[in-house]
Amino acid sequence: MAGPRVLRDDPHPAHVIAAQASPCDELIVRAQPTALDSPCRRKRLALAATILGSSMAFIDGSVVNVALPAIQSELHASVAAMQWIVNAYLLFLGSLVLVGGSMGDKLGRRTVFIAGIAVFTLASAACGLAPNAGSLIAGRAVQGIGAALFVPSSLAIIGAVFDGEERGRAIGTWAGVGAITSALGPVAGGLLVDALSWRAIFFLNVPLAAATIALAISSVPNSHKPDAPQQLDWPGALSAAAGLAALTYGLTEASAHGFAHPLVLCAIGVGVLVLAAFVMIEAKSRDPMMPLEVFRSRDFTGANLVTLLLYFGLGGAFFFLPFTLIRAHGYTATEAGAALLPVPVIIGVLSRLTGGLTTRFGSRALLSAGPGIAGIGFAMLALPFVRGSYWTGFLPALAVLGLGMTITVAPLTTTVMASVPGHRAGVASGINNAVARVASLLAVAVLGIVFVWSHDAALSARLDELHVPHDARQTALLRLDAQAGAAATDAPTPQQTLAAQAEADAIVDALRAVALVSAACAFAGAGLALAIIQPRK
Repeated sequence: MAGPRVLRDDPHPAHVIAAQASPCDELIVRAQPTALDSPCRRKRLALAATILGSSMAFIDGSVVNVALPAIQSELHASVAAMQWIVNAYLLFLGSLVLVGGSMGDKLGRRTVFIAGIAVFTLASAACGLAPNAGSLIAGRAVQGIGAALFVPSSLAIIGAVFDGEERGRAIGTWAGVGAITSALGPVAGGLLVDALSWRAIFFLNVPLAAATIALAISSVPNSHKPDAPQQLDWPGALSAAAGLAALTYGLTEASAHGFAHPLVLCAIGVGVLVLAAFVMIEAKSRDPMMPLEVFRSRDFTGANLVTLLLYFGLGGAFFFLPFTLIRAHGYTATEAGAALLPVPVIIGVLSRLTGGLTTRFGSRALLSAGPGIAGIGFAMLALPFVRGSYWTGFLPALAVLGLGMTITVAPLTTTVMASVPGHRAGVASGINNAVARVASLLAVAVLGIVFVWSHDAALSARLDELHVPHDARQTALLRLDAQAGAAATDAPTPQQTLAAQAEADAIVDALRAVALVSAACAFAGAGLALAIIQPRK
């Protein structure tokens, strides 16, 4: 495939895997008039500013997963709290990213970019100093708000600063560095966790942000879009955030209380009602952040359904896989981060080779084959031989998963862009990006139920077989929920050793259940692509 097609206003890649992804290989920025307060004479420095800013978001979205076991141990966090440490960030980033892009168009992209970096940095420092899980979750939520401001502005700044072939090379550089940081982020994060503390992954953002802001002030022009809407869609953004928050809260609490609990039923009900109100607001708004008419296209609707299902499975599997490697198999945080490398590396290496397949075979065929192959990769994680050895167990499964994602990414982007009129390309890409993030948000909540219930059932059955008394059994149950990794002052008794082994086996079984659900979602995505997306003419 030739270099990236650059149009000018789409402020973000069509796909960035919220928790651990690399940008897709084809980034599109819609060509629209852009006003500059002053010409940019320091283009390379402006590019460096956008790369540094985007890298913080890419790294932060991928390193936290490998730090979760250490966070759980130090803060005595529950499983639900661990889910919210990830979901608080995804919630506000996914629900506000579209309005964040509109703010940049209206108020000036440099202004919004720097403001987002500042908010993100202050929140990162608060996360690093968090005394408990609640404070960390609040800091992560503010991080998501900051990211929703600067992530869409970063690529839009490149589109405004560079022209012609220069823009294509700049976008390629931005995407390449993003892919590298996304791939190396979990490894670097694991090294920081093992060598220093999980808090170091948040404090790392402070010097990066200082350099980014300095570069932006000195080199980035305050571009804006002359025909940007005068009124931002705050009712839509706030209703989307509130609805997703209530729905996610209800699903997260369901793992502990069950769906019949009044709190769970109330939260899920409120979430559904508020999201229905969001749809009504968008239908009546003069300048909606999510124009509903784009969903009249079968291809656009089908591509977003594939995105929702595939990234749901990916987000859930990559949330629980590092936890399982560390808790059940004894990996260090660095080893767990490195274990995830096959997926982004394969996507980065093979994307150029598979990109041209869209023209040859059509999007429908590839969007059926890619998710199907990814589904096989997920299913391989559930096989019995995926236990101790990484090279014979996890690596083959992740390699197949990476191949499936590689086949999917380029045609998914192409389908989203080709299914709407040219003036809607940026909006279409933004919606698809938000769908991918919301999919990861819902995955952590829903698959958390699968993980916890499967773990509890498997652990109870194993402890019954071992005739472990309830005192040692309670120790094992608490270890997963709040005390995992805490230093022991006394040598474990034989029964406690058996209980700990039973717990490790139960965690493995829980990951298998998550992997099977992820596989089912990927296969469903392949089927929907075959049924909805129109064949190549």
